[in-house]
Amino acid sequence: MSGNSYLTDRLTPENTGILLVDHQAGLILGVQDHDQNQVRRNAQALARTAKVFGLPIVATTSAPQGPNGPLLPELVAELPEGVPIIHRSGEVDAFDDPRFDEAVRAMNRPNLVIAGVITDVCLMFASLSALGRGYKVHSVLDASGTTNTLARETSLLRLQNAGATVNSTVGVISELLRDWKNPGGPGTADIFSNLAMPFYGAVTASHTSASGNNR
Repeated sequence: MSGNSYLTDRLTPENTGILLVDHQAGLILGVQDHDQNQVRRNAQALARTAKVFGLPIVATTSAPQGPNGPLLPELVAELPEGVPIIHRSGEVDAFDDPRFDEAVRAMNRPNLVIAGVITDVCLMFASLSALGRGYKVHSVLDASGTTNTLARETSLLRLQNAGATVNSTVGVISELLRDWKNPGGPGTADIFSNLAMPFYGAVTASHTSASGNNR
């Protein structure tokens, strides 16, 4: 019998929350394992996804007054109104800050979608702590980033061995959407076109133009 629990554990707007860990102006400069700007856009995409699907979301920073820098301003602009931003004074694992732990528990969601900069610290420890607390975790690698590919690969192995589901931004959003006819369809198309998959906007425009010409 297959151990695949997708049909029973799939992400839905009712069972999922999002955690964004340390997407800060200083830390983002260390992202070298893939496109830094795409990491920014994917973090924004996850924040906008919370608005489209009505998901609870928590953001956190580590020592934002120091070299790590503040939360990315473009990410702040995407966060739904009233979202808690937990500014930690030094805790490396976000869950070691009781305020963060409490904010996550207040979500009351069994599935957590987590992204963080850097991958092998901020994403890693938050994911491991969430798993230890009994959550099902989707660690989003392309909305996270680290200093080199070896660090990413070792992080991938550790996350998978610990029981996390390694996922992508588009994979998470598509699983939440499930059907383009659902109410989140237009918002998802907007996220794909403007943030997660910029080429999708050109595809959509081409299709719209072709449809108009065929009338």
